Amino acid sequence: MKARIDYTNVPEALRGMYQLEHYIHNSGLEESLVHLVKMRASQINGCAYCLDLHSKDARALGETEQRLYVLDAWEEAPFYSERERAALALTDAVTRITEGHVPDAVFERARAHFNEQEMIALVFTLTTINAWNRLAITMRTEVGKYQPKARP
Repeated sequence: MKARIDYTNVPEALRGMYQLEHYIHNSGLEESLVHLVKMRASQINGCAYCLDLHSKDARALGETEQRLYVLDAWEEAPFYSERERAALALTDAVTRITEGHVPDAVFERARAHFNEQEMIALVFTLTTINAWNRLAITMRTEVGKYQPKARP
């Protein structure tokens, strides 16, 4: 698919999104968890660009292929911790918010594994990736060329 518009050339429009990303990546949440939930939201939303980007970043951080391949069936797979499962359940609920909002049980499950600051960071992560998905899907951001930054 051909990109419709290159929105990355408008720094004023992206400044807030980049500030949110800076907050998320400095919030104390595990980078592996951040990429898992971003991938999960991107699966639900059908965002190929974000799936490509976050799968590459996750692998660069040492994430296993197996966990990435079965992420779409995370509830059935034994490869995720209880903390990750709570975050993935919250991801599903936030991303599918039109299906009945975020149930109290899902929120409380996450709260049992994340302190208040982590919960705030997790919810900002989920709202931010949903916004990125909508931008990339609407503008048809070109898929496949992203390369992760070299890790020290």
